[in-house]
Amino acid sequence: MSSVIFYEKPGCINNTKQKALLLEAGHQVQPENLLTTNWTKEKLRPFFGDLPVREWFNYTAPRIKSGDVNPEFLDEDTALGLMIADPLLIRRPLIQVGEVLTVGFNLEKINAWIGLKPEVSVSQDLETCPRSQAY
Repeated sequence: MSSVIFYEKPGCINNTKQKALLLEAGHQVQPENLLTTNWTKEKLRPFFGDLPVREWFNYTAPRIKSGDVNPEFLDEDTALGLMIADPLLIRRPLIQVGEVLTVGFNLEKINAWIGLKPEVSVSQDLETCPRSQAY
């Protein structure tokens, strides 16, 4: 099994569920606080790989929801600067296994990469904060 460095927002409901899935699959999970990590552009950028800038963002962040930040119109450098100043803007989780870095928790991709229990069947969205959805 893998040793997973898991950058999360402590208390995030979905991050808690995501870590539980990794642990159930036998992985070692080292949680790190995404909000207090000393990010630099060089440290943060590799997590996003070849994703478009708009997919780097947590769309439930207050500054995005208020319209203060619009990821659709940002270049890489500006986006990274905003995220370093306000880590709530960073899409979660950031995951590192060895030298491989990624963002988000797509069940199919995580399963293909490091494996999850075959019987895991989650019908709910594990990336969008449930607290942000209107009822």
